[in-house]
Amino acid sequence: MNKATSILILVLAAALEAGGDAFMRTGLHSHSMSKRIGLFAVAAIVLFAYGWTVNAPPWDFGKLLGLYVVFFFLFAQSISWLVFKQAPSQMILLGGGFIVVGGFLVSLAK
Repeated sequence: MNKATSILILVLAAALEAGGDAFMRTGLHSHSMSKRIGLFAVAAIVLFAYGWTVNAPPWDFGKLLGLYVVFFFLFAQSISWLVFKQAPSQMILLGGGFIVVGGFLVSLAK
């Protein structure tokens, strides 16, 4: 598997994990039982897809973990801001900067 394909799979996996968590959170805070059950079902399907996506390829996930954490952080913060209207604070942005730099460094490890 080439590097570009691996990165695209990691981006997809991060989007699925953060998205599945968002469906679960929305379901937990829903007042309608039918809406709650529907959101839980969607969350289960999306999180299953995440698990399959990240574990199916024949790769050494430890070598790609740094990049995955970066992608997950970026998707989680974007969803938090756009869906839940929770803008990241300066400290979250600072910490996120460290995550991005750390992920880059981890991805360079041999």
